[in-house]
Amino acid sequence: MKKLFLKSVVLAMGCAALAAHAAPTLIATGQLPGDATDLSGQSALLENGVRGNLLGGLGSGLAWAGGTTFVALPDRGPNATEWNAAVDNTSSWIPRLQTLTITLSPNPSGPLPYTLNAQLTGTTLLWSKEALVYGPAVPAANKRHKHHFSGRSDNFSSAANSLSSSNARLDPEGIRVSRNGRKVFISDEYGPYVYEFSRETGRRLRVFELPASTFAATSLSAMGSVEISGNSSGRVANKGMEGLAISPDGKTLFGFMQSPLIQDGGDGGRANRIVKIDLATGAISQYAYDNFIPAMNKAYNSSEILALNSHEFLVLERDGKGLGDGSAAVVKQIWKVDLSAAQDVSNLSGATALLAAAPAKTLFLDVRAALNAAGFADTQIPAKLEAMTFGPDIMVDGQVKHTLYLANDNDFLATTAAGLNNPNQFFVFAFDSQDLGGSVFENQRFGKTLPR
Repeated sequence: MKKLFLKSVVLAMGCAALAAHAAPTLIATGQLPGDATDLSGQSALLENGVRGNLLGGLGSGLAWAGGTTFVALPDRGPNATEWNAAVDNTSSWIPRLQTLTITLSPNPSGPLPYTLNAQLTGTTLLWSKEALVYGPAVPAANKRHKHHFSGRSDNFSSAANSLSSSNARLDPEGIRVSRNGRKVFISDEYGPYVYEFSRETGRRLRVFELPASTFAATSLSAMGSVEISGNSSGRVANKGMEGLAISPDGKTLFGFMQSPLIQDGGDGGRANRIVKIDLATGAISQYAYDNFIPAMNKAYNSSEILALNSHEFLVLERDGKGLGDGSAAVVKQIWKVDLSAAQDVSNLSGATALLAAAPAKTLFLDVRAALNAAGFADTQIPAKLEAMTFGPDIMVDGQVKHTLYLANDNDFLATTAAGLNNPNQFFVFAFDSQDLGGSVFENQRFGKTLPR
């Protein structure tokens, strides 16, 4: 591993909850332009007039793949252009993986001790060998035995529930890399689904079955608002499985819902669920998580989950305010939670029952405060700061430091309505055992890596 050296930098976090230990330190920022093209070759215009190879939304999901290689995940594609409200302005965008090389270089002149350079090196479209159910718009890239997923909201079977694996619609939000480096696991909002794909070809290899009685919506619609009003249980439309973690040994996935299920309080509620999936057997267990932030007297939706070890996790909670929304960021925080003694809530329903089983959480990093201290105004902090991953360790003043990477989803909008630059951004923090308050950090290790 290449060793990088920098001066130790301490940032005032402005948060009493962090005063008991050292604070993770912002060491680098970087970006990719929001109006570039990817390497998919999908240059034709979509139904909404946007080209199919527009590079954007890279912060829906981000995962380290070893060395300086990362995989980034756009969501269901560009839908900010109003063209058809009956499908929530979605299009036949093909979900894809973006492979990036991200490097840190010493920056002695500051203002941060590192500069970050991100380069797109590959684009992989996601598809199924098995036939998928589409609406009237079928991806033009489809071939025999190669059926591409699509972000368009009407790609589902009216005879099935939202968990049918034959539905072509896919809104990917969380991604993690397998231990051998050759597969990726992706969580989705539409189903919610958890799928395994070949990282090299993009082919779907496996479907992890979630309990339909708990997570499935049975009345489907191409309009999210109609789907929400038409169901009394299951995931809230567009608030499905937003986050995904993998244990450091590569044996277990942990999927995280963006908001509580309808029967647990729905969007804006406190009682969220974490789904544990054993990769060998497919066995499922569930745990409660409390989205409530006492200092704000409010529950906030969850954007990402990341495994510190086999039972402790970092959780990213946020509001929807900041750059891209035309407003000022208020809450962007990372919390730590331990599931080692948590009760399995698979057989529980309702906010009261789940909250009684939710383990305590502690604040790990107030991202907004850290970025403020580094000179970012609240209006410059991305509204949709959604992706989080660990990266390679670095050396700081002769001591090993761990790295934490955050990224934003810019909704494929290179500029905001106010004309402000709105790129795909990356923020890197350095931390060590003192920042973890007694937790043991175990970074993921990878086997073979794919040539690029």
